[in-house]
Order: sequence, then C-alpha cells, then structure tokens
Amino acid sequence: MKSRVILSHRERRDKDNNKDIICDYTQIETMERKPFEVERTTTTEDHKPYSAVDGGGSDLTSTVDSFDDEQKKLVYRGWKVMPFIIGNETFEKIGIIGTLSNLLVYLTHVFNLKKYTAATIINAFSGTINFGTFIAAFLCDTYFGRYKTLSVAVIACFLGSFAILLTAAVPGLHPTPCGSKSSCQGPSGGQIAFLLMGLGLLVVGAGGIRPCNLAFGADQFNPKSESGKKGINSFFNWYFFTFTFAQVISLTLVVYIQSNVSWSIGLSIPVGLMFLACVIFFAGHKLYVKVKASGSPLAGIARVIAAAIKKRGLKQVKQPWLELYNHIPRNYANLPLKYTDQFRFLDKAAIKTPEDKLTSDGTASDPWTLCTMQQVEEVKCIVRVIPIWFACAIYYLAISIQMTYPVFQAQQSDTRLGSRGFKIPPATYVVFLMSSMTVFIIIYDRVLVPSLRRVTGLETGITLLQRIGAGIFFAVLSLLVSGFVEERRRSIALTKPTLGMEPRTGEISSMSAMWLIPQLALSGIAEAFAAIGQMEFYYKQFPENMRSFAGSIFYVGAGVSSYLASFLISIVHRSTAHSPSGNWLAEDLNEGKLDYFYFMLTGLLVVNMAYFLLMAKFYRYKVSTDNVISVIETSEEETKQQQQVKNSV
Repeated sequence: MKSRVILSHRERRDKDNNKDIICDYTQIETMERKPFEVERTTTTEDHKPYSAVDGGGSDLTSTVDSFDDEQKKLVYRGWKVMPFIIGNETFEKIGIIGTLSNLLVYLTHVFNLKKYTAATIINAFSGTINFGTFIAAFLCDTYFGRYKTLSVAVIACFLGSFAILLTAAVPGLHPTPCGSKSSCQGPSGGQIAFLLMGLGLLVVGAGGIRPCNLAFGADQFNPKSESGKKGINSFFNWYFFTFTFAQVISLTLVVYIQSNVSWSIGLSIPVGLMFLACVIFFAGHKLYVKVKASGSPLAGIARVIAAAIKKRGLKQVKQPWLELYNHIPRNYANLPLKYTDQFRFLDKAAIKTPEDKLTSDGTASDPWTLCTMQQVEEVKCIVRVIPIWFACAIYYLAISIQMTYPVFQAQQSDTRLGSRGFKIPPATYVVFLMSSMTVFIIIYDRVLVPSLRRVTGLETGITLLQRIGAGIFFAVLSLLVSGFVEERRRSIALTKPTLGMEPRTGEISSMSAMWLIPQLALSGIAEAFAAIGQMEFYYKQFPENMRSFAGSIFYVGAGVSSYLASFLISIVHRSTAHSPSGNWLAEDLNEGKLDYFYFMLTGLLVVNMAYFLLMAKFYRYKVSTDNVISVIETSEEETKQQQQVKNSV
C-alpha cells in the first residue's frame, strides 16, 4: 500500500477530456508502507474522523500521519463480528418484512378497510419509513453515531412488531370479522390509533436501521488494509443476499401461515425473530468498532451556499484551480477533488477577499463567508446527483405499484397450483419479483459484465448511469405488460365462467395468476439494474463524510415515489368515480379499468426515461486528485524507462 504526499504544483493534460487540467502538484513522493493488520491495543476504542465542514488543520502530510495514528488505536475484528451483524440483519429483515409484506391483506381482511384506502395507507407508510432514513442519517452523523442509532432502532422494531401482533391477538383491538357479509363494520378510532402506534414504532425502527446497518458493518473492516477492503466488498454481497433471502422467506412461509393458518401465529413469528435480532446485536457490543458522530455535513453545504450568495457580486477568477482558497484541514476525511467548471456560481464561496481573515493555522475565521475549493466541489457533487435522483424517484413509482396492485389481481385470479388444488397466497406473488432480481444479479455479474467488458473496455461492463437507465427501461416494459395482462384477466372474468366469489371484491377470473409472473419478473430485472446501480452510484458520488446520507437518499427517493403513488391512486379514484367508463380503481377489479391505470403510468415513465437520458448526458462523474496522481506516476515511470533505453543506445 502506498501513501502519497503532495508537496506543490504540476500541470498535466487530461487525455480523456482533451482539456488542460491544472493540478496542484510538482513533486510527488511515494513511500512504501506495510498493510496494517494487527492493532496495538486489545480493546475497541471510538474514533472520530475529521470532516471538511468543521475547519481547522494543517497540510496533507500531517493529515496522513494523524489519520494513520488514529487508525492504530482501533481494533478491526472484521469477520469475527459478522455473525452478530449479519445475524441481526437476517432476523431483523425477516421480522420487518414478515410484518409488512402481508399488511395490505391484513388491513382489508382484518381491519375491514377498502382496497384503495389500504393501498393509500401502505404507500404513505412506506414513504414515511423511507423519509425517516434521512432524519436518522442526520441524527446518526451529527449526534449519536451508528451504534447508538441502531440500538434504538432494533428495540423500536421489536416493540412495533409486538404492537401489530396485539391488534390481531386481542379481539378488542380489531373490528368484528366480516365473514361473507357484503358490508362490514370498520375499525374504531381507538383501534386505528393503536395500529398507527405500532406502525409509528416500525417507522422509527426501519428508518434508523436502513441507512446505518450497511455502513456499520463496513466500519468493522480496516479500510487501509487489503484484507479489509476485500472484506468490505464481501460484506456488501452478503448484505444484499440476506436482504433477498429474508424477503423470500417472509413472502412464502410467513405469508402462508398468516393467510392460511392464523394471523396471530403468523405475526408472532416476526416478533420472535425481532427479539432474536436484538439479542444477537447487543451480544457483540464489546467487539464493535463504534464510529463517533463527526458533525453534520449539512452545515458545510449551508456554508457554501450562504457564502456564494453573499459574494454573488464578485467576478470569477481566471484560474480557479490556483486562485481559489483551498486550505487542507487536518485529519481530512474526504478525498481531495479535482476542480470542475460546472456550477461556477458556487466558486465565489472560495474567493478570498481582503475582508476575509484567517486564523493562525490557516483556516477561515468566518466559515460562513469563506469556504475552501474542496467544500465547493463537494457541494457540486451533491448538486449533480439531484437531477439523477429525481428521475430515479419517478422510476420507483413502477416498483411501488407492482408491490400492491398485483396482490389484488391475484385475489381475483386462479391461484391454484397443480392438480391437488394448492393455492398460493396472493401476497406471495411478489416473491417472483425478488426471485427474478436475485437470479438476474448472478447472470449480470457472471455473464453480462464479462461480455460487456470485452466490448466497452470498462471494468464494470457499463457505466453506473447506463445501468440505471437499463433499469428504467425494464420498468417501462413491466408496466406495459401489466396493462395487457390485466386487460386479459378482466376479459376472461367477464366472458367466461368464473371460479367463485372473492369476499367483498368480486368474481374470481379463471385466468391463472401465473400470468402475473412476467410483469413481476421484469420488475425484478429492473431492480437488479436500477436499485443496486443507484446505491453504488450514490455511495461513490457523494463525499466520504456523507456515506450515511448516500445510503438514505436512495430510500428517500423510494419514499417520494410512495407518496406520489398514493397521490395518483387518490386522484385517479376520485376523478374516475363518476366517469362514463367507470371507476378505474374500483373495489371489484372486474368492474374497474386497472389496465388504463397501468398504461397511464407507462406513459409517465416514458417521459421520465427521456428526462433521465438528458440529465445523464450532461453528468460528470466525481474525480479525485488520486486519479490524477496515478496518471502522473505512470507518465513519470514511462519517461524514466524511455530515458534508460535512450542512454543504453
């Protein structure tokens, strides 16, 4: 492993962009260091990496040395603590998903809510959880750290699951069962309040776990050693494996018990698993590396914007890569970024005027009027991501709909499997989305990437934005197929003999529910492209001290999509309720026009895909000065070899 110390300036040419890039180097010294494998201490200590938003410090040499000294105080146990973290992750995911996956059916069958009301509640609930991840990431990075945040979150998840169980087990906490009655008694205010209390606890728990758990697991590996880097990559793979595994178990075994055996027994399984998750997580508390909160990076963003506004009347400097203020703070947490000429109005925040004063260590005395070029470039990274994030939020609308209405379609379709008449629970059909996603990830990694690598020359086969764009395309296909399948299901139900009556809905179409698999499989392929691509994209494009926010912004986008889905469902239901063609989202799908709703969403996502392609065309990936250093070192090595050949001749 090499540690590079930057001393001054050098001018190099960026061959990829055909532009002259002035980089802050003239001399680069490299010194060999052995990978740090065995720490000096025998007890785990907290550490607090320095963030650019906080100011203070010296040059980059002291930054490297101070950071290395800080690393030596830590005991990274890596895979030794993974049984606690991955075990907690597995049971926690099965517990949460086991409670929420069949919640749509639970609200309609146990709480006697109408379909559109239940779908609206589910989408709003999912959106609140996803928005909660942003709040949790802020509290985690600013005040509590990941361990404390996760401690509160796992307990809240257990209590929320237990509250949902009580609504099924205690007769007074849910309405009187309907049976085969056409009209049913709805829940009382107290019953709804207790249900919302349980859902609120799940919001606190899931909102805290989602942005912190992945980063907390990665904290256990030494990022400076080769074994630690490999461990982090393997941990990401195991994380997504446990996530998919938990979904498959929840959508098959747990949902079957809830739908066919007993709601009380089915909901008690997630409660028991959540209790095990708590026990496993706290059992390893003495072994974890616990990163302290390093201060909110949102303050740095606010300072750059405020300083740029205050200095909006200043003229741009001619050579911003040289003339902008760029003091390197001590214990700097983020990689130094190369100057970019986008969003140049933000550059004014780093223009030093006679009124700007510096302290004895070189930092700005008022960080709200003078920021570093590095801080400005970090804000630019975030600004570039926002248009892409918006397109991805609209994309997730397709996934939100595919997680709800196919369940209703399955309820009014033939769910029998085989000659023995075994029926697949309607909520279980969503497992085909997860299964196709899991299978396609393997195909993508083992088949498509090597093939594309030979064509494009890229290590990843295609770029991250190309991967996200492919996911949006498959999402459009899934909605289009959904519309045709629903049109066929309704036509068969209205023109051919039915299989009976679904209570409080309508006639059951003789079309096999297996015809729902293509739309769900396409949605799974879309997620394999777009969801994983998004998480990797945000993780790599955000500054290093905003990794928790990078994890949360994915879920915030999904939350925006859930609220948008609730809004569209409500608008379409109200606007078509009295139309001549009938209510598109009627309680009885045979009397509705769900296929029209699917086609409307298809058109919306086509427009969104065009917008995404336009934004992706102008996007610039984050480039650190480490990349330029590698180019310089390679060029110097080639020059030395050419000189040696010349001398020998």
